[in-house]
Amino acid sequence: MPKILVVLTSHDKLGDTGLPTGFWLEELAAPYYVFKDAGVELTLASPLGGRPPLDPKSDDPEAQTQATQRFKADSAANSDLASTVRLDSLSAVDFDAIFYPGGHGPLWDLPDNSASIKLIEDFWSANKLVSAVCHAPIALVNAKERNGEHIVKGRDVTGFTNSEEETVGLTHVVPHLVEDTLIARGARYSKADDWQAYTCQDGNLITGQNPASSEAVAHLVIAALG
Repeated sequence: MPKILVVLTSHDKLGDTGLPTGFWLEELAAPYYVFKDAGVELTLASPLGGRPPLDPKSDDPEAQTQATQRFKADSAANSDLASTVRLDSLSAVDFDAIFYPGGHGPLWDLPDNSASIKLIEDFWSANKLVSAVCHAPIALVNAKERNGEHIVKGRDVTGFTNSEEETVGLTHVVPHLVEDTLIARGARYSKADDWQAYTCQDGNLITGQNPASSEAVAHLVIAALG
């Protein structure tokens, strides 16, 4: 049975707006069931462990999908979510792939998190799958290959676009713009129209642009695991 490590944010404050943030429910729920229904063993983790903060906007009625409704009614899934494992207690040796759901929270606590960076680098150097969707590709930007080059350099990647960030009105609130940061690291960044499903796969690196892309990213991960 393949094993996938799912890494969520522990960050709950939207800059200095006084508003809450966290992970985006659909970007966890849709991949969760793609993985579970394919027979994958999942471990949910976060920098601080325990229950990660949910972005309340992702719990709005208009943001609900079949997957989010299934997740909210699933006691085992909610138990997994309530007791995420601390990132710094985990090793890439024990998993076949790593997946990062988005939400705005990851922009603050994942790019420079040493445990997260080490995991990504260890997965990568072991030729294991590294995947992320929406804002979560920001977690990849400081991870490096053994030769010191950034992993995303020269590779096809996508992630939440500058124009999508502009649409949600947070361009001047967030600490990083995903599109700009990936390009600054030398990635071959590409995108579709705003809010359209779009994914990139470059070898063991799989990324998705936005919430609409989360299920497609999960299916690419399953296909790559064979």
